[in-house]
Amino acid sequence: MLAARTPISLHHRVVAGGQRGRCDGGSERRRGRAPCRQFAQALESLWRHSPRTHPPAPPAAGTAFTSGEAKPSRQPPVLENATFEEYYKVQQIVRKEEWDAFMNVLRKPLPATFRINACCQFYKDICSKLENEFRRSLESEVSNEHGEDAITPLPWYPCNLAWHLNFSRKELRKNKALESFHEFLKHESEVGNITRQEAVSMVPPLFLNVQPDHHILDMCAAPGSKTFQLLEMIHQSKEPGLLPGALVIANDLNVRRCDLLIHNTKRMCTANLIVTNHEAENFPYCSLAKDYLESYKDPCKLQRLEFDRILCDVPCSGDGTIRKGYDMWRKWNSGMGNQLHLLQVNIAMRGIALLKVGGRMVYSTCSMNPVENEAVIAELLRRSGNSVELLDVSSELPELVRRPGLSTWKVQDRESWFQSHDEVPHNRKNVVLPSMFPASNSTEESHTVCGDVEVNKDNMSIFSRNINIEETKKVNHDMDGVSISPNKILDCTSNIVSSKFPLHRCMRIVPHDQNSGAFFIAVLHKLSPLNGSQIKDTKIQHTLGTDRIMQFQKEPEQETRPYETILTRQQHNVSEVDDTEMLGRRQNLSTDSQTSKDKKSTEVEMVLGDVESTQPESGDRMELQKQSRWKGVDPVLFLNDEAVIKSIISFFGMKESFPLEGHLVTRSTDNARRIYYVSKSVKEILELNAEVGGQLKIASLGVKMFERHRSKEACPCAYRLSYEGLSLLLPYISKRILYASPADFHRLLQYRSINFAHFLDTRFGEQAASLMPGCCVVVLLLEGHKHVDSISKDPSTIAIVCWRGKGTVNVMVSPSDRKDLLERMAYRFGLKACVEEDERSCHKVN
Repeated sequence: MLAARTPISLHHRVVAGGQRGRCDGGSERRRGRAPCRQFAQALESLWRHSPRTHPPAPPAAGTAFTSGEAKPSRQPPVLENATFEEYYKVQQIVRKEEWDAFMNVLRKPLPATFRINACCQFYKDICSKLENEFRRSLESEVSNEHGEDAITPLPWYPCNLAWHLNFSRKELRKNKALESFHEFLKHESEVGNITRQEAVSMVPPLFLNVQPDHHILDMCAAPGSKTFQLLEMIHQSKEPGLLPGALVIANDLNVRRCDLLIHNTKRMCTANLIVTNHEAENFPYCSLAKDYLESYKDPCKLQRLEFDRILCDVPCSGDGTIRKGYDMWRKWNSGMGNQLHLLQVNIAMRGIALLKVGGRMVYSTCSMNPVENEAVIAELLRRSGNSVELLDVSSELPELVRRPGLSTWKVQDRESWFQSHDEVPHNRKNVVLPSMFPASNSTEESHTVCGDVEVNKDNMSIFSRNINIEETKKVNHDMDGVSISPNKILDCTSNIVSSKFPLHRCMRIVPHDQNSGAFFIAVLHKLSPLNGSQIKDTKIQHTLGTDRIMQFQKEPEQETRPYETILTRQQHNVSEVDDTEMLGRRQNLSTDSQTSKDKKSTEVEMVLGDVESTQPESGDRMELQKQSRWKGVDPVLFLNDEAVIKSIISFFGMKESFPLEGHLVTRSTDNARRIYYVSKSVKEILELNAEVGGQLKIASLGVKMFERHRSKEACPCAYRLSYEGLSLLLPYISKRILYASPADFHRLLQYRSINFAHFLDTRFGEQAASLMPGCCVVVLLLEGHKHVDSISKDPSTIAIVCWRGKGTVNVMVSPSDRKDLLERMAYRFGLKACVEEDERSCHKVN
């Protein structure tokens, strides 16, 4: 009702959004965390800085600069890498005649893009302002180079909610003509009304086909822009006044990146989110069922954690973001993708195992490398057998320019090229894996070759709906850029290995097609459960992959920023698990690998073998809620204090139709400082997690609804409302509500604290004075409102949390939200905010 992602990423980017309200209970679970203000400033610093460039070489020893001598200026980044160009020419991701256009676009700054949150209360105002004010002013104020279509909606994004700017983030910061627009973007991002996100990064969630009751997993979620997008989708699908039945679990391995994820998603103010901190390839199953059939015995009770939709945006080399990360030109090498291939396969296989039968998983990367893309999808299809199919989604988002996946590619290792695993030297076969190639011995398929020129048959018939069909007949498949006519195929007799899987159903987005970054997307559909041997095969491969990743960690020349954090995942994991337990796991994996040929088991049986802790006795359930099994993370405790709940219900006049009992949780064992509200779907996950011994490492969940106040005034309720949860709670409150005219509401926002006698409407001041001291809600009363009882149920209602003190009404809303509301009132009613330099001078009203 009320207003409720750049890149550090495990895999590619750093999006830092704003903060909604005050920081909440993160300090309760993480000791020694920096104060909220410092954290916000650090994020702002990350957001402000332009992509890193190479620092100038230090001056020679003994060199000194005199006061009148100019210091050397920063040198522009070198946007050249011969190895990069050679690699992608060989892989033929674009035709020969497109190569120059492709490279020219890669060397240009990436245009800025953002997405409007359609769930925010003021999204119509934002759309109107973009269309009627900024779009016209930018076209007239900026230079001719960017004036035409300076800001336009992305044609393929639904409902014109995503916008493309004809200038880069750096230009947005430096151009004086864009200053007001830049401030608009910063502010709206801070309060959660928009999300600044790369255009191609918005694509994967759109192919999930999210429905109102879906359980969704975002496996590698930080920094959170796609998670925020998923939350928007489930909240748009809800019935008015009700919480959606869906939920999102957003996971990330790195603790610091989880902080960023929590910070960004907090702007959504949702009760339907859980943030977890796990290795994606080892995400817990949380199964209570002993076998697959048992999980369906009691449909009313959740037996295991499965998902209707999974977003598998895996860690990758990130060369698709080269337009905004100039360091990639210097650091890129082909070994980056080879090192991550096995990790990507294992994360995606875990996702398939967690997916419900009939569910959909989207695999994506911001890499152009087929070893990280098509090779991974082919391996998933090979391991999954007939349990998974690759969907053709070419009819979805018809305005999106996309190209089909490759069916053949080569693998490079130490400057040598290989077409099949048989060509790899024996001493490199454990590094260059069979799964990196278009097909293994079991999946070979004839592929036409003419001399040194190969032709990908799939790409001859399917390209992009936006590309001229006649042009596809000229597709270049020569390693050196030599084109071949389709008629010449008949003269070729040699065969090479190519994938038998329909990889043309994958999507490749290349930068020069629509002035964007690069991305790869594949949509998978689960047809039947995986069998035990398929899951065992994944585990054994993961053990080999762990050793390889640790080995690569010792080779600094192979490292690059997009996966530097990933290489520390093993150290991070060891710190959480006892050495004896780790050794036992490896021994068990070894035993499994020796007996996997003789054992046949269901997917759920293998799941139970992977549980890290034993099932608790029923009598121990309450004890598990008192102590978290995860170091440094406070437990999630259901609030069962009847006295506290009754005092809240009585003080605010809570209606019985709003369920509080069983939906309130806290992160502190004594005297809960903050109380969070969770939806029914999240509540069920928490109950399942308690029954399986707390396997989920929960970093954050729900929406903060109540906070313990420190007032010494006589107040019968020890808790006050939180602004974050007000939009959810307002329709169900019958007490402690004041209705203010636009003028008095505006003055409250502007000055934050006003004496009862100084309100313009004396009746409002008298009503405030008659209230018992404590928390209250002030609602904006408009002229058209006839029945005050119906105002709180109106989605357009504007309300704030206040405190009725001894002689004043004090606003309890963060500065950013206060500023947002003041701007809305200025836009709607023409009321101007205080413009004095020292805001403290506005606090007193004469």
